[in-house]
Amino acid sequence: MSDINTKDSINILVSGDSISKGVIYDESKNKYLVLPENYVNTISAKLEGSIKNISRFGSTITRGFNKLEKYIRKETPDIVVIEYGGNDCAFNWDEVADSPDANHLPQTDIRIFETSLRETIELLKNIKITPVLLTLPPLNAEKYFEWVSQKNPLTQSNILKFLGSVPEIYSWQERYSSVIIKVAEETHTKFIDIRSAFLQYPDFTKLLCKDGMHPNREGHKVIADKIMNYIKSGYAYLLID
Repeated sequence: MSDINTKDSINILVSGDSISKGVIYDESKNKYLVLPENYVNTISAKLEGSIKNISRFGSTITRGFNKLEKYIRKETPDIVVIEYGGNDCAFNWDEVADSPDANHLPQTDIRIFETSLRETIELLKNIKITPVLLTLPPLNAEKYFEWVSQKNPLTQSNILKFLGSVPEIYSWQERYSSVIIKVAEETHTKFIDIRSAFLQYPDFTKLLCKDGMHPNREGHKVIADKIMNYIKSGYAYLLID
């Protein structure tokens, strides 16, 4: 971000999925809603400049890339925060439950995920925009398994036949997060390791919603704190006094 060090304020674009959108599961209302105190809004209130959040529930990196191309021409951001992988690594669990012996693919093959991430970084750097990647918060595999199977014994049995074990859900999603770090290091791109911030807690599952995948209110605070520490370490001049 050295090329923005002379600016008094910056424009940031956040491109991601429901995590960056601020979606949580509200157990009292039994539905998903957007948390007003999500990590993007929390950071936005503390920075000199503007943050536009174009994240969308259910988005994958390929859908996000297409949307991002339109917005960077219109918004001319200095920085683009990229947060994808949670939907990319997910399978169609209804199809898995119906045909556990079939060859099922995730929404985005991990090789395509890596290629798309590299292409996004290259696009931004070529037009002098700084990309910053976020790793994935860890899953609560047990809760996620209960959520996608709706606690139906037959559905659970069929999904397990395909997966092999419940912990494989965690490991599979972790591979996508590892790809983010790999690409960041190989392309010399800034990244903020959200995953490590969650795993520092004795029980990170308390930072996740009932569905086992979306950070809850406390989880969004952890993300916001991690990003704020990153900003304070090198870009404190961008913070509002």
